[in-house]
Order: sequence, then structure tokens, then C-alpha cells
Amino acid sequence: MTVADDFLQASRRFLVDEYPRKIERAVVGMSEVDLWWRPNDVSNSVGNLLLHLAGNVRQWVVHGLGGRPDVRRRAEEFARNGGLSAAEALTVLRHATDDADAVLAGLDPARLEEDLEIQGLAVRGLDALYHVVEHFSMHTGQILYLAKMRSGTDLGFYVVDEEGKVVDTRW
Repeated sequence: MTVADDFLQASRRFLVDEYPRKIERAVVGMSEVDLWWRPNDVSNSVGNLLLHLAGNVRQWVVHGLGGRPDVRRRAEEFARNGGLSAAEALTVLRHATDDADAVLAGLDPARLEEDLEIQGLAVRGLDALYHVVEHFSMHTGQILYLAKMRSGTDLGFYVVDEEGKVVDTRW
């Protein structure tokens, strides 16, 4: 296996498994009020962030790396202020990550070296995928923070022993 193959597999693991499972654990029981709550007018709700992640993954992976049509309507991701439950918003995200996973599963690693244009930017395939994973990570942290803020509970992702070592994960 090459480094490019390893990078593709790690990216798939983060985008399809680790980050979405953490998000789902945090969001699945949220009320619609909590899902669409914004701390202030210049911040996003968990619902907005879920839609934004779905749009970003579709634009950068499904379109950019996969060559499918660019169907993203970015402004709508942030303008929405309700109308979807947590389960529905998670389904939108899951469909996007499933589509991205299908692209990545069949992607020739040489595509990572190709020049692309995504969102009006000139990027290499490697940069596009690296951006998506980094972007997903950043917003996962925001979603988890907002979920903890609204619920007042620890999400309990890790069990740590007395020495500070992780002995179990719960995501």
C-alpha cells in the first residue's frame, strides 16, 4: 500500500466514520429548538453546520474529485433557521458522506496529483481532500461544543484510566 492509499483510507475513516459518529452521538437527541439555536447573529447553529458540512463534502469530494455536477447552494446552508429535525439533518449529512465515500473508494490515487478548480480556487486533488477533512474536523468541534453548551452534559467519548490513558472509546 502506498502513502496515497493510506491517505485515502484515513480520509475515508475520518469523513465517514469517526467525525459523523461523534456528531450523531451529540446531535441525535437534540430538540429542533436546540438544533437551530444560534449564540448570536453572526454564528451558526448545529443545523446550519450539518448542512454546511454536507454541502462542502459534496462540492469538494463528490464534484471536485469525483467529477459529478456541482449542486451546492452555499448561502442556503447558512440562511436556514429550522424546518428539519436532528434526524433529518443527520440524514442529509450521511447521504453526502456516503456519496463522498463512494467517490473515494474508487478514486485512483493519481487523481490526488491533478490540478482542479473547486469553488473558484485552483487546487490539487490532495489539497482538496486535505481541506475537506480539516474543515470537517473544525466544524465537528463546533458542533460538539454547541451540543454540550445546550445540553450541559459531557458527551462521554472516552473512558480514561487513573494514569490518563484512554481505555475505551464510546463513539
